[in-house]
Amino acid sequence: MLRNDLLDQWDRENFFHPSTHLAQHARGETPNRIVSGGKGVFIEDRDGNRLLDAFAGLYCVNVGYGRPEIAEAIAEQAKELAYYHAYVGHGTEASITLAKMVLERAPQGMSKVYFGLGGSDANETNVKLTWYYNNILGRPEKKKIISRWRGYHGSGLVTGSLTGLELFHKKFDLPLDRILHTEAPYYFRRPDAAMSEADFVAHCVAELEALIAREGADTIAAFIGEPVLGTGGIVPPPQGYWQAIQAVLEKHDILLIADEVVTGFGRLGTMMGSDHYGMKPDIVTIAKGLTSAYAPLSGSIIGDRVWTVLEQGTDENGPIGHGWTYSAHPIGAAAGVANLKLIDSLGLVENAAETGAYFNAAMSDALADHSHVGEVRGEGMLAAVEFMDDKDKRTFFDPSKKVGPAVSAALLKRGVIARAMPQGDILGFAPPLCLTPAEADEIVSKTAEAVAEVLG
Repeated sequence: MLRNDLLDQWDRENFFHPSTHLAQHARGETPNRIVSGGKGVFIEDRDGNRLLDAFAGLYCVNVGYGRPEIAEAIAEQAKELAYYHAYVGHGTEASITLAKMVLERAPQGMSKVYFGLGGSDANETNVKLTWYYNNILGRPEKKKIISRWRGYHGSGLVTGSLTGLELFHKKFDLPLDRILHTEAPYYFRRPDAAMSEADFVAHCVAELEALIAREGADTIAAFIGEPVLGTGGIVPPPQGYWQAIQAVLEKHDILLIADEVVTGFGRLGTMMGSDHYGMKPDIVTIAKGLTSAYAPLSGSIIGDRVWTVLEQGTDENGPIGHGWTYSAHPIGAAAGVANLKLIDSLGLVENAAETGAYFNAAMSDALADHSHVGEVRGEGMLAAVEFMDDKDKRTFFDPSKKVGPAVSAALLKRGVIARAMPQGDILGFAPPLCLTPAEADEIVSKTAEAVAEVLG
């Protein structure tokens, strides 16, 4: 086994880490954690620390760490057939089985599944297919995509443009043309504190209608949104939001892409987030919970309305010009099959609903009355605590104070991993769906201690 100091040296000399302050890391100014194992909701590092991962990696290890059923499925598939492509009708038992399992769990009206590797490439696929769809229908001008400020849909060129967070645009010349942004359904940060939830939903609808009128409905192809805003702050929408938004989209013949990378496969206490909010998407993006991150895999679930036109397009133009070398990779597909079976057999969707409700209530009881806690919010196995400078005046901390990261660091000292969200002083939680009430209590009590340390 290599020495920790040698691994640390090699890491800083050779490894380009995502979403990292590169210069500080190279200079050794930031810690380097070498993760070595995990079981349930806990991970272990090479320094002997055992940490409760209250963010499931990056919202993705839904079944928890160390599940031998998935590891064995991966090993068996690798021995039998590690790889073959999925072009021109090729498949494996794992990929064909997984496609069927996904459609059985998808919202109504879905037809086929295209498999990729991650949420970013799945959303690239979705935008590309949306453009193809409108070209086949003879509407070459109908290409713009509406996203929301604070939405997160990836960090590629198109997907980074769809993302509505400054960090992912700054100095990258993003967003690209054809990508538009509208109001986030962030009731806590509503423009007028006197607004009711119904008033704020009407405001969001009016903003969307104004954007469509300004751009022209005949230029807008699709609206993409997460059922619950994730990286933008873990923000459940106000009641009636999705029904009101969907009515606008239907009126203007605009497709709805539901980005379920975070919410898919149980996170909200329903199999899909679309089901939780009564959404009727035309395309659904899936990734993280599809394999619980035991192997890279994503999917684009294509609805009947779109699929019919895709078939028409290939009759008119020949094979569709889209695909990745690793589309429907057999090892990823085998992991997905084993993972979905585990979600069912362990009752993890139900646990996300029950223990998630307990977790959110306990967090609210512990922190909602703190003078610097503006809001405790969540849904299912998602939760967030948002900090404020002055709760009564509704003023926020100066970003330079980095209150969210400070609370996250104080919590890490206590053996719990949470995430300081990238925009605003918000501490986010997305534990594995196997979380127990006792583990929820541990997260809550240590979070309260961390908040007290930083904010009194």
